[in-house]
Amino acid sequence: MNLSSVWSNVLKMNFFRAFLSVLLAAVSTASLFAQDSFITFDHQTGHILNSKNPNDRRQVASLTKIALGVVTLDAAELKLISMSELAQVPQAALSTGGMNPAGLQAGDLLTLRDLLYCSLMASDNIAAYSLAHHVGKKLTNPTRLDPVGNFVSHMNALARNLQMKKTLFLNPHGIDNIEGTIPYSTAADIGRLTRYAYSDADFRFFVSQKSRSVEVSRNGSQISANIENTNQLVGQDGIDGVKTGMTAKAGYCLVLSSWKNPEVVRHNDGVVQTPRRIVTVILGADNNESRFSIGLQMIRQGWSLYDQWAAGGRQVSKGNSL
Repeated sequence: MNLSSVWSNVLKMNFFRAFLSVLLAAVSTASLFAQDSFITFDHQTGHILNSKNPNDRRQVASLTKIALGVVTLDAAELKLISMSELAQVPQAALSTGGMNPAGLQAGDLLTLRDLLYCSLMASDNIAAYSLAHHVGKKLTNPTRLDPVGNFVSHMNALARNLQMKKTLFLNPHGIDNIEGTIPYSTAADIGRLTRYAYSDADFRFFVSQKSRSVEVSRNGSQISANIENTNQLVGQDGIDGVKTGMTAKAGYCLVLSSWKNPEVVRHNDGVVQTPRRIVTVILGADNNESRFSIGLQMIRQGWSLYDQWAAGGRQVSKGNSL
Protein backbone atom coordinates (compact mmCIF):
# COMPACT_ATOMS: atom_id res chain seq x y z
CA MET A 1 0.00 0.00 0.00
CA ASN A 2 1.48 3.36 -1.01
CA LEU A 3 1.58 6.47 1.18
CA SER A 4 -1.35 8.17 -0.58
CA SER A 5 -3.55 5.12 0.09
CA VAL A 6 -2.57 5.15 3.75
CA TRP A 7 -3.48 8.82 4.12
CA SER A 8 -6.73 8.23 2.25
CA ASN A 9 -7.69 5.50 4.73
CA VAL A 10 -6.72 7.69 7.69
CA LEU A 11 -8.87 10.55 6.40
CA LYS A 12 -11.79 8.19 5.86
CA MET A 13 -11.39 6.82 9.40
CA ASN A 14 -11.24 10.33 10.89
CA PHE A 15 -14.33 11.34 8.93
CA PHE A 16 -16.16 8.23 10.14
CA ARG A 17 -15.22 8.94 13.76
CA ALA A 18 -16.35 12.55 13.48
CA PHE A 19 -19.61 11.45 11.86
CA LEU A 20 -20.17 8.84 14.56
CA SER A 21 -19.52 11.44 17.28
CA VAL A 22 -22.10 13.79 15.76
CA LEU A 23 -24.57 10.94 15.36
CA LEU A 24 -24.21 9.83 18.98
CA ALA A 25 -24.65 13.41 20.17
CA ALA A 26 -27.80 13.73 18.08
CA VAL A 27 -29.18 10.47 19.45
CA SER A 28 -28.34 11.59 22.99
CA THR A 29 -30.14 14.91 22.50
CA ALA A 30 -33.11 13.20 20.88
CA SER A 31 -33.45 10.76 23.77
CA LEU A 32 -33.28 13.65 26.22
CA PHE A 33 -36.05 15.64 24.58
CA ALA A 34 -38.19 12.54 24.01
CA GLN A 35 -39.06 12.59 27.70
CA ASP A 36 -42.65 13.47 28.53
CA SER A 37 -41.90 16.19 31.04
CA PHE A 38 -38.83 17.69 32.69
CA ILE A 39 -37.41 20.84 34.20
CA THR A 40 -33.92 22.00 35.21
CA PHE A 41 -33.47 25.12 37.33
CA ASP A 42 -31.11 27.08 39.54
CA HIS A 43 -31.81 26.24 43.18
CA GLN A 44 -30.96 29.65 44.60
CA THR A 45 -33.17 31.80 42.37
CA GLY A 46 -35.56 29.30 40.81
CA HIS A 47 -34.47 30.45 37.33
CA ILE A 48 -35.50 27.82 34.77
CA LEU A 49 -32.56 26.69 32.64
CA ASN A 50 -34.41 24.14 30.52
CA SER A 51 -37.84 22.50 30.45
CA LYS A 52 -40.44 20.58 28.46
CA ASN A 53 -44.09 20.36 29.50
CA PRO A 54 -43.17 21.34 33.08
CA ASN A 55 -46.79 22.14 34.02
CA ASP A 56 -48.43 18.98 32.65
CA ARG A 57 -50.21 16.93 35.30
CA ARG A 58 -48.57 13.55 35.78
CA GLN A 59 -48.39 10.77 38.31
CA VAL A 60 -45.14 11.14 40.25
CA ALA A 61 -45.00 7.88 42.22
CA SER A 62 -42.52 7.94 45.12
CA LEU A 63 -41.41 11.51 44.45
CA THR A 64 -44.38 12.01 46.79
CA LYS A 65 -42.07 10.96 49.62
CA ILE A 66 -40.20 14.25 49.31
CA ALA A 67 -43.31 15.88 50.81
CA LEU A 68 -43.45 13.11 53.44
CA GLY A 69 -39.90 14.02 54.48
CA VAL A 70 -40.57 17.76 54.55
CA VAL A 71 -43.70 17.47 56.73
CA THR A 72 -41.87 15.12 59.11
CA LEU A 73 -38.78 17.32 59.46
CA ASP A 74 -40.91 20.47 59.82
CA ALA A 75 -42.81 18.75 62.66
CA ALA A 76 -39.47 17.91 64.32
CA GLU A 77 -38.35 21.52 63.91
CA LEU A 78 -41.54 22.63 65.70
CA LYS A 79 -40.81 20.13 68.52
CA LEU A 80 -44.03 18.24 67.84
CA ILE A 81 -42.01 15.05 67.47
CA SER A 82 -38.49 13.81 68.13
CA MET A 83 -36.72 11.93 65.38
CA SER A 84 -35.36 9.52 68.00
CA GLU A 85 -38.79 8.43 69.29
CA LEU A 86 -40.02 4.97 68.37
CA ALA A 87 -42.93 4.23 66.05
CA GLN A 88 -44.65 0.92 65.48
CA VAL A 89 -45.42 -0.52 62.06
CA PRO A 90 -49.23 -0.87 61.98
CA GLN A 91 -50.94 -3.84 60.37
CA ALA A 92 -52.57 -1.50 57.83
CA ALA A 93 -49.13 -0.53 56.51
CA LEU A 94 -48.61 -4.00 55.05
CA SER A 95 -51.54 -3.55 52.66
CA THR A 96 -49.75 -0.73 50.81
CA GLY A 97 -47.60 -3.18 48.86
CA GLY A 98 -44.63 -2.15 46.76
CA MET A 99 -41.17 -1.49 48.11
CA ASN A 100 -40.22 -2.99 51.50
CA PRO A 101 -36.44 -3.44 51.30
CA ALA A 102 -36.00 -3.49 55.08
CA GLY A 103 -38.45 -6.41 55.35
CA LEU A 104 -40.64 -4.60 57.87
CA GLN A 105 -43.40 -6.53 59.63
CA ALA A 106 -46.44 -5.45 61.62
CA GLY A 107 -45.43 -4.66 65.21
CA ASP A 108 -41.83 -3.73 64.37
CA LEU A 109 -40.47 -0.71 66.21
CA LEU A 110 -38.13 1.83 64.57
CA THR A 111 -37.10 5.37 65.31
CA LEU A 112 -38.70 8.05 63.18
CA ARG A 113 -35.20 8.77 61.89
CA ASP A 114 -34.77 5.23 60.58
CA LEU A 115 -38.28 5.20 59.10
CA LEU A 116 -37.40 8.37 57.22
CA TYR A 117 -34.14 6.85 55.95
CA CYS A 118 -36.11 3.85 54.69
CA SER A 119 -38.68 6.14 53.03
CA LEU A 120 -36.34 8.62 51.34
CA MET A 121 -33.32 6.45 50.55
CA ALA A 122 -34.86 3.05 49.88
CA SER A 123 -38.35 4.28 48.86
CA ASP A 124 -39.95 1.91 51.39
CA ASN A 125 -43.75 2.21 51.19
CA ILE A 126 -44.42 0.42 54.48
CA ALA A 127 -41.97 2.74 56.25
CA ALA A 128 -43.66 5.76 54.67
CA TYR A 129 -47.12 4.66 55.81
CA SER A 130 -45.82 3.87 59.32
CA LEU A 131 -44.14 7.26 59.57
CA ALA A 132 -47.28 9.10 58.45
CA HIS A 133 -49.42 7.05 60.84
CA HIS A 134 -47.25 7.97 63.82
CA VAL A 135 -46.57 11.62 63.01
CA GLY A 136 -50.16 12.19 61.91
CA LYS A 137 -51.26 11.66 65.51
CA LYS A 138 -49.08 14.58 66.63
CA LEU A 139 -50.13 17.16 64.03
CA THR A 140 -53.06 19.55 64.33
CA ASN A 141 -56.25 17.80 63.24
CA PRO A 142 -59.24 20.16 63.24
CA THR A 143 -61.34 17.89 61.00
CA ARG A 144 -60.60 14.75 63.04
CA LEU A 145 -59.15 12.70 60.22
CA ASP A 146 -57.46 9.36 60.80
CA PRO A 147 -53.70 9.78 61.46
CA VAL A 148 -52.55 8.99 57.89
CA GLY A 149 -55.32 11.11 56.38
CA ASN A 150 -54.35 13.96 58.70
CA PHE A 151 -50.69 13.66 57.70
CA VAL A 152 -51.65 13.78 53.99
CA SER A 153 -53.77 16.89 54.66
CA HIS A 154 -50.61 18.56 55.94
CA MET A 155 -48.77 17.47 52.78
CA ASN A 156 -51.46 19.20 50.73
CA ALA A 157 -51.29 22.28 52.96
CA LEU A 158 -47.56 22.38 52.29
CA ALA A 159 -48.26 22.15 48.55
CA ARG A 160 -50.65 25.11 48.74
CA ASN A 161 -48.11 27.18 50.69
CA LEU A 162 -45.48 26.46 48.03
CA GLN A 163 -47.83 27.47 45.20
CA MET A 164 -47.93 23.90 43.90
CA LYS A 165 -51.24 24.60 42.20
CA LYS A 166 -51.38 21.41 40.13
CA THR A 167 -50.60 18.93 42.90
CA LEU A 168 -52.84 16.56 44.85
CA PHE A 169 -51.46 14.11 47.40
CA LEU A 170 -53.75 11.23 48.41
CA ASN A 171 -51.31 9.10 50.40
CA PRO A 172 -47.80 9.44 51.89
CA HIS A 173 -46.05 7.07 49.45
CA GLY A 174 -47.31 7.84 45.93
CA ILE A 175 -49.00 4.55 45.04
CA ASP A 176 -51.54 5.28 42.30
CA ASN A 177 -53.14 1.90 41.51
CA ILE A 178 -56.34 3.00 43.20
CA GLU A 179 -59.92 3.50 42.02
CA GLY A 180 -61.38 6.93 41.42
CA THR A 181 -59.23 10.03 41.77
CA ILE A 182 -55.50 9.38 41.61
CA PRO A 183 -52.70 11.62 42.95
CA TYR A 184 -50.90 13.95 40.57
CA SER A 185 -48.33 16.72 40.33
CA THR A 186 -46.09 18.37 37.72
CA ALA A 187 -42.36 18.63 37.07
CA ALA A 188 -42.49 22.32 38.02
CA ASP A 189 -44.40 21.63 41.26
CA ILE A 190 -41.99 18.87 42.28
CA GLY A 191 -39.23 21.39 41.55
CA ARG A 192 -40.84 23.88 43.93
CA LEU A 193 -41.13 21.16 46.58
CA THR A 194 -37.50 20.09 46.14
CA ARG A 195 -36.27 23.66 46.29
CA TYR A 196 -38.01 24.08 49.66
CA ALA A 197 -36.82 20.67 50.92
CA TYR A 198 -33.21 21.49 50.08
CA SER A 199 -33.31 24.57 52.28
CA ASP A 200 -33.18 22.06 55.18
CA ALA A 201 -29.71 20.64 55.86
CA ASP A 202 -31.26 17.57 57.55
CA PHE A 203 -33.23 16.70 54.42
CA ARG A 204 -30.09 17.08 52.28
CA PHE A 205 -28.25 14.69 54.58
CA PHE A 206 -30.98 12.02 54.47
CA VAL A 207 -31.10 11.83 50.66
CA SER A 208 -27.33 12.04 50.14
CA GLN A 209 -26.47 8.74 51.83
CA LYS A 210 -25.55 5.81 49.57
CA SER A 211 -26.32 3.18 52.19
CA ARG A 212 -27.47 2.98 55.78
CA SER A 213 -27.99 0.44 58.55
CA VAL A 214 -31.32 0.81 60.37
CA GLU A 215 -32.29 -0.83 63.64
CA VAL A 216 -35.55 -2.77 63.93
CA SER A 217 -36.92 -4.02 67.26
CA ARG A 218 -38.95 -7.18 66.69
CA ASN A 219 -40.43 -9.25 69.51
CA GLY A 220 -37.81 -7.95 71.92
CA SER A 221 -34.86 -8.61 69.60
CA GLN A 222 -32.78 -6.03 67.74
CA ILE A 223 -32.30 -6.57 64.01
CA SER A 224 -30.00 -4.53 61.79
CA ALA A 225 -31.19 -4.02 58.21
CA ASN A 226 -28.94 -2.58 55.52
CA ILE A 227 -30.66 -0.37 52.95
CA GLU A 228 -29.32 1.12 49.73
CA ASN A 229 -30.17 4.41 48.07
CA THR A 230 -32.29 3.81 44.96
CA ASN A 231 -30.66 6.87 43.37
CA GLN A 232 -27.73 5.32 41.50
CA LEU A 233 -26.23 8.70 40.63
CA VAL A 234 -25.45 9.88 44.16
CA GLY A 235 -21.77 10.82 44.27
CA GLN A 236 -21.39 11.51 40.52
CA ASP A 237 -21.01 14.99 39.05
CA GLY A 238 -21.75 16.66 42.38
CA ILE A 239 -25.10 14.82 42.72
CA ASP A 240 -26.17 14.53 46.37
CA GLY A 241 -29.82 13.45 45.98
CA VAL A 242 -32.77 13.51 45.61
CA LYS A 243 -35.41 10.81 44.91
CA THR A 244 -36.57 8.10 42.55
CA GLY A 245 -40.11 6.96 41.79
CA MET A 246 -41.83 4.38 39.62
CA THR A 247 -45.34 3.05 38.99
CA ALA A 248 -47.04 1.75 35.87
CA LYS A 249 -48.95 5.02 35.51
CA ALA A 250 -46.05 7.35 36.35
CA GLY A 251 -43.30 5.55 34.47
CA TYR A 252 -39.78 6.04 35.82
CA CYS A 253 -39.32 9.37 37.62
CA LEU A 254 -36.23 11.03 39.04
CA VAL A 255 -35.23 14.21 40.87
CA LEU A 256 -31.53 15.09 40.97
CA SER A 257 -29.64 17.85 42.76
CA SER A 258 -26.06 18.74 41.86
CA TRP A 259 -23.78 21.31 43.46
CA LYS A 260 -20.44 22.99 42.82
CA ASN A 261 -18.25 25.11 45.06
CA PRO A 262 -19.57 28.68 45.43
CA GLU A 263 -18.42 31.24 42.92
CA VAL A 264 -16.18 33.76 44.71
CA VAL A 265 -15.87 37.32 43.38
CA ARG A 266 -13.64 39.83 45.11
CA HIS A 267 -14.52 43.50 45.12
CA ASN A 268 -12.82 46.47 46.73
CA ASP A 269 -15.42 46.44 49.48
CA GLY A 270 -15.32 42.69 50.18
CA VAL A 271 -15.99 39.21 48.82
CA VAL A 272 -19.25 37.95 47.30
CA GLN A 273 -19.92 34.22 47.33
CA THR A 274 -22.68 32.82 45.11
CA PRO A 275 -23.89 29.28 45.95
CA ARG A 276 -24.13 26.99 42.94
CA ARG A 277 -26.71 24.20 42.85
CA ILE A 278 -29.05 23.02 40.09
CA VAL A 279 -32.02 20.65 40.27
CA THR A 280 -33.59 18.55 37.52
CA VAL A 281 -36.93 16.73 37.60
CA ILE A 282 -37.72 13.97 35.08
CA LEU A 283 -41.20 12.44 34.77
CA GLY A 284 -42.17 9.48 32.61
CA ALA A 285 -38.85 7.93 31.54
CA ASP A 286 -39.19 4.58 29.76
CA ASN A 287 -37.13 2.44 32.11
CA ASN A 288 -34.77 2.46 35.07
CA GLU A 289 -31.60 2.66 32.97
CA SER A 290 -32.85 5.50 30.78
CA ARG A 291 -33.91 7.73 33.67
CA PHE A 292 -30.40 7.65 35.11
CA SER A 293 -28.59 8.09 31.80
CA ILE A 294 -30.92 10.93 30.81
CA GLY A 295 -30.69 12.40 34.31
CA LEU A 296 -26.91 12.55 34.07
CA GLN A 297 -27.15 14.16 30.62
CA MET A 298 -29.57 16.75 31.95
CA ILE A 299 -27.33 17.64 34.89
CA ARG A 300 -24.32 18.07 32.60
CA GLN A 301 -26.34 20.08 30.10
CA GLY A 302 -27.83 22.04 33.00
CA TRP A 303 -24.41 23.15 34.22
CA SER A 304 -23.49 24.27 30.71
CA LEU A 305 -26.68 26.35 30.55
CA TYR A 306 -26.02 27.62 34.07
CA ASP A 307 -22.55 28.85 33.09
CA GLN A 308 -23.98 30.72 30.10
CA TRP A 309 -26.69 32.27 32.29
CA ALA A 310 -24.17 33.22 35.01
CA ALA A 311 -21.85 34.79 32.43
CA GLY A 312 -24.78 36.94 31.30
CA GLY A 313 -25.35 38.31 34.79
CA ARG A 314 -27.82 35.79 36.25
CA GLN A 315 -30.90 37.68 35.08
CA VAL A 316 -34.14 36.33 36.59
CA SER A 317 -37.64 37.06 35.29
CA LYS A 318 -40.93 36.18 36.95
CA GLY A 319 -42.14 34.39 33.86
CA ASN A 320 -39.12 32.06 33.73
CA SER A 321 -38.64 31.04 37.34
CA LEU A 322 -40.32 28.83 39.92
